[in-house]
Amino acid sequence: MPGRYPVRFGTAELLRDADRANAWMISVDGVAQSYVDLDDPENLEFDYVRRLGDVLDCLTDGPLDALHVGGAGCTLPRYLAVTRPGSRQLVFDADGELIELVREQLELRGVPKLRVRVSGGREGVASRHDASADLIVVDAFERATMAGGLATVEFTADAARVLKPSGSYLANITDGPGLPFARRFFATLAEVFEHVVLLVEPSVLRGRRFGNLVLAASKNELPVAELARRAASSAYPARCVSGAELTKLRGKAEPVYDAAPMASPEPPKDVLGVF
Repeated sequence: MPGRYPVRFGTAELLRDADRANAWMISVDGVAQSYVDLDDPENLEFDYVRRLGDVLDCLTDGPLDALHVGGAGCTLPRYLAVTRPGSRQLVFDADGELIELVREQLELRGVPKLRVRVSGGREGVASRHDASADLIVVDAFERATMAGGLATVEFTADAARVLKPSGSYLANITDGPGLPFARRFFATLAEVFEHVVLLVEPSVLRGRRFGNLVLAASKNELPVAELARRAASSAYPARCVSGAELTKLRGKAEPVYDAAPMASPEPPKDVLGVF
């Protein structure tokens, strides 16, 4: 089972966790993509995935109709299937070879009510009906940068079309000093959604290092107080930024449109990130 496998966007490596008999790390070209604990899907090893899980935990109780753009090991869909039984989930991922590897080696077929389709994120979202999802999660990277076309107002508006009126949009992005991409991504979300919340480690927020930023957006109010409490009490504490503070952080950054796209930054060569 452990080994190296050719996939669409490079070479995937499957590594067993030395401390957990049935937990696995998936990397592509040396960049960690997913951590999957088959015995305990609630074990979210990567800090940014824990932040995504915190948002899920704070949403309205009960099963969700969820759409995921980007899958890899499908860590978050596995988590949602356990924490919200009965949830119906659809994953779009452009790397068919990687998805097949996860199906064969990491028991993907056993996740209840989960479907996976090989497709780009924009094409997948465009195919969905209006007001058909409670949740959309965007976490799609190709060679350590965000998959193309997922950071624009046009795509975000299409995602909002697919969401139910009470639905939530989550995204994982990466950025470095000055947060030039993140600021424009905030602006993009604000063009479509009334409420936006950022969850981020203080060192990334202050521009001291390259890292992950988790965004939640909705047309309805988000559980900011509970998210702030969870972020502050985490093993790796994070900041919860919203309202006027997030507006100040955005500054004069403009939204990103299809006519003038902005690529997400590549991580520095000395950063072994989790994207």
